[in-house]
Amino acid sequence: MAKASAPAGRENLREPAREVPRTATRDPMRATEVRRPKGPVLPPVRPGYYDGKTYRPEGSVGFLMRQAVELISRALDSRMEAYGLTDAQWRPLVKLSWSGGATATQLARWAGCDTGATTRMLDRLEDKGLIRRVRSVDDRRVQQIELTEDGQKAAAVVPYVIADVLNAHLADLNATEIDQLRGLLERVIAAGQRHAADNSDSGSKS
Repeated sequence: MAKASAPAGRENLREPAREVPRTATRDPMRATEVRRPKGPVLPPVRPGYYDGKTYRPEGSVGFLMRQAVELISRALDSRMEAYGLTDAQWRPLVKLSWSGGATATQLARWAGCDTGATTRMLDRLEDKGLIRRVRSVDDRRVQQIELTEDGQKAAAVVPYVIADVLNAHLADLNATEIDQLRGLLERVIAAGQRHAADNSDSGSKS
């Protein structure tokens, strides 16, 4: 008995087999790669007169101020050498002359150096007979630094040397221009102090 044949067209009704999509495999080493910038990461510059792209040190205000200070300092050192004083020595003499006395810690804070360096400098001044250490009347544990008679004579010379050196470097400015320069420098210092205070506050909060 012959098998019944399938109706015409039924053999074409079977759905074709679906291809299972291949899942993309990731290289674990490539997955951990971090894209780094090709060039250096440049810090931001706040809006103002200078720009990082065009900045040149030889024409900057900071460079010129430092150059002026270095010239004045070298001239002062050369003049003070005639009186047997170095830069580290004549400054505390002037401070002691103006204040009438101070502790080593106060002198270190005023000079912006550590107490160890200040102590060594005071030892040399004491060896020269320019200062003496005395016990404080209020607190016997504290040593007060005072000028001797020779120290007072040495300190009396210093303002005259400073005035002469400054006049030499400011010779091309008139009195009005010098007052303007001093006022501008005071504003620069005030802005720098505010900037330092802001950085200190932000650092303490982080």
